[in-house]
Amino acid sequence: MKQFLLATALIAVPVALFSAYEHYMVPPADAAQAQGQTKGLGDLTDFKSITKDVQKIAATGDFKAAEKRATDFEKEWDDKQATLRPQDPEAWGNIDAAADAVFKSLRNGAPNADKVNTALADLQMALDKSGAAVGKSGTQAFVAGIAVTDATGHPVPCEELINKLKAASAKTGIPADKQAKAADFLSKALERCNADDDQHADAFSAQGIALLTQ
Repeated sequence: MKQFLLATALIAVPVALFSAYEHYMVPPADAAQAQGQTKGLGDLTDFKSITKDVQKIAATGDFKAAEKRATDFEKEWDDKQATLRPQDPEAWGNIDAAADAVFKSLRNGAPNADKVNTALADLQMALDKSGAAVGKSGTQAFVAGIAVTDATGHPVPCEELINKLKAASAKTGIPADKQAKAADFLSKALERCNADDDQHADAFSAQGIALLTQ
């Protein structure tokens, strides 16, 4: 009996550890891709356009105007809930949560630029990942029109986008206000990159690059 219990325990522990690894370490999107279950929500161009508008407005520091444009996203998203949610409940939920974070950051009594920018980058990434159906090879994500993942969905090495942001910042003729905002994005990208947080580092770098080049 003791030998049987010991054998059972030895089997159960690796299984439990493997299950925990899958739950906490494997991104939900990757797990869905592996099982071929991710459907996507189709064309989300309108929502991406609104999000880019909000990013551009927020970059000027006019959070009241940014919140007003974000409300357009909220209304359209709510109007299309009945159609979009059944297509892919998980993808819909990811975008809905990211959008709520944006609304919360902008509707705070005194919006924090860092939190607003991060929330908007996360929303843009959620839209890019959940739009078209995702195949087994993954899908490429963009922030402010800049690719932040490769074709398989893995984050671009943060050093790569930081170098592109530095190169864009080094060009002549850039207005001082844009240089200052780009420097802020660079500082945040470096901080996140040093913390091995490529996802958010890339998002900050992408916003800085877009600010200077688009």
